[in-house]
Amino acid sequence: MFVIPVARHAAELSRQLERHRVGGQIERLFTQDPQALALRSPALDVSESASGYTVLLDLPGVSKEAVKISIEGRRVSIDAEQTRDPELAEGEKLLHRERAATRFSRSLQLPQELNQNECSAKLENGVLTLKLSKLQASGPTQLIVS
Repeated sequence: MFVIPVARHAAELSRQLERHRVGGQIERLFTQDPQALALRSPALDVSESASGYTVLLDLPGVSKEAVKISIEGRRVSIDAEQTRDPELAEGEKLLHRERAATRFSRSLQLPQELNQNECSAKLENGVLTLKLSKLQASGPTQLIVS
C-alpha cells in the first residue's frame, strides 16, 4: 500500500498561494452570490406499463403553481422554480445562509409518443408525479381510390 501525505502538500500549497496573494481571489471563485439562482437537474424515476409511463421527480420546496410541464410528441420538459425565502422580520439579522432559490429543469424523451389529452400531474410532499398516457395507434384504415 502506498500513502501520499496530502495534508503536507495542501498546507504548503496554501502558504504559497497566500504568499502570492491569490488566496482571496481563489476563494471568490468558489463563493456564490446569494442572489444567484442555482440550476439543478432533479432526480427522477421512470416506469412503464402497457398504457403509459409514470415519472417521479424530486422538487423540494416548489409550489404547484411554479411547475411548468410541456409535452411534444415523445419529449417531456419540466421547469420549476423554488421561491426565495421571505425577507427577515424587523430586528432580525441573518447570521448564515446556504439555502438559495433554485430553478429545476429536466427534459426526457420516451420511447413512444404521448397522448397529451390523457396525461396528468400531481405535486405532493416535494415529489412531482406525472402519469403519461401512450398514444394508441388507431386501427387500420381503408383508403378510397378516387
